[in-house]
Amino acid sequence: MERNTEQSTEPSTEQPAPTPRQRVAFLGLGHMGAPMAGRVLAAGHPLTVWNRTAAKAEPLVAAGARAASTPAEAVRDADVVLTMLAGPDALRHVADEILPVLRECDGVHWVEMSTVGPDAVRALGERMPDGVTLVDAPVAGSTDKAAAGRLGILAGGDATAVEPLLAHLGTVTRTGPLGSGAALKVVVNTAVLGGVALVAESMALADALGLDAEVARGVLAQGPLGGAVARAFATDVHFGNGLAAKDVALATSTTWLPAMEAVLGHYEAAAADPDVADEDIAAAVTRIRRTREPRA
Repeated sequence: MERNTEQSTEPSTEQPAPTPRQRVAFLGLGHMGAPMAGRVLAAGHPLTVWNRTAAKAEPLVAAGARAASTPAEAVRDADVVLTMLAGPDALRHVADEILPVLRECDGVHWVEMSTVGPDAVRALGERMPDGVTLVDAPVAGSTDKAAAGRLGILAGGDATAVEPLLAHLGTVTRTGPLGSGAALKVVVNTAVLGGVALVAESMALADALGLDAEVARGVLAQGPLGGAVARAFATDVHFGNGLAAKDVALATSTTWLPAMEAVLGHYEAAAADPDVADEDIAAAVTRIRRTREPRA
């Protein structure tokens, strides 16, 4: 029988297969976590959320998410668990609660997105039950980029199964084995926080020399520290001074960084100052300029 090789010119009525929707548990709804969870929900993934302060989940619940009363409840039926927590202690506490549930699961992916350093990630990896894949994927960018889905996501480990989900949050960069994403995040934050502190001290020097502050700021913004100048005076983002001190401490505890030791002192002092403790790191710039001590 002769085969018909003519191609039909009629448009196909077949619809592409729908993108699989993963059931997601998002734990940690702080300044970064809440807009990130909102992006996951807007992408159509069934979303369960948990936060230590339950009221922070209310806007997401109003938008269609389900609130869980405990971390264990949040992850019970999840395909993917995303954690965005304050630091290593918070991560250990959450891990203690959810690991017994995850031991009963198979094929679950846990994406740890907090800034906790590589040691904490590798320690967590050693606790993973069979059938659960851990990915470390901390993010570069602040609240504005989280809301817009333009974060830089530094993914260590086998992120293949979760990369389409993470793409709703920003651009995924594969960094290497488990823990490498967390390690690179410490490097990135060290550069950002060190740059902001250097801008603050440069402005304090300009003040001491009697220069016009706006002129000095404008000239600094045109130089190699331009990005740091913009971040030092940003008003529409949030990176708390307490978290900044925690992140710099992760760096200085790893290797000898004498300049960053001084920077750590700036952020620790800001975190201890009730006037700016909960404010963005831009407040540390004001504090450094306000508390400068003139040379004798």
